[in-house]
Amino acid sequence: MGSNQALADFLRSRRARLRPDGSALAAHRRRRTPGLRREDVAQRAGISVEWYVKLEQGRAVSPSDDTIEALVRALELDAFERAHLRSLVGKAKGPPFERENAPPLLQHLVEGLPYPAYVTGQRWDLLAWNKAAIELFGDFGRMPIEDRNIFYFVLTDPRARRLFGAGWQKEVKRIVSLFHAAQDHWASDTAFTDLVERVRVKCPEFDGWWQAHDIGAPGSGNKLLNHPRRGAVNFEYATFQANDDPRLKLAIYLER
Repeated sequence: MGSNQALADFLRSRRARLRPDGSALAAHRRRRTPGLRREDVAQRAGISVEWYVKLEQGRAVSPSDDTIEALVRALELDAFERAHLRSLVGKAKGPPFERENAPPLLQHLVEGLPYPAYVTGQRWDLLAWNKAAIELFGDFGRMPIEDRNIFYFVLTDPRARRLFGAGWQKEVKRIVSLFHAAQDHWASDTAFTDLVERVRVKCPEFDGWWQAHDIGAPGSGNKLLNHPRRGAVNFEYATFQANDDPRLKLAIYLER
């Protein structure tokens, strides 16, 4: 095994967000570094400090399942962060990624909807969209096929910045956290790593958000968008998984 910088970054970020418990506050009062010490995490997990230091330095180590679960408890990780940790140590590898296709019936359904809607795959590739989506987001069909991707579009396309306006940064952070979780199913698959590198080159702010290793869960909500023709419009949005192919998700935007 080679070095694992992503694992190191993730462990440090999660250690930094934890506060020492009340009994340890006095001992840590003068520390400038936020969060627990490495020694604290090692003690919580029941592993040696030397072993934990190797993990947090990204050195060539491969923790056991028991050690992973101990770190989950020590760092107080939620279910999504636990899955992310297992992915980073190579315990959650899926099959090689292949770009999906939206079935004709689903395409027909999307095209018939009167409000903005589109279908994405596991890598957030845009597979189908309707006229209302074109009016709001722009014509994805005019993009090169490798750019037809919501993750890439929102982070790199100037139209996305105009569309989200003052809320662009908040939306981007949400999307980065969701994409982090999506990538975990393919670990080091080049289809995902290459896309991340393309975004990193085009979006100067991206690297800091990516290195934070925030992991999000999908959900519905509200978005205030600057419609190209109609100005500010408040939308409710939700995503739905396709029964015939669970890899596909339908996103729908309804005006409030």
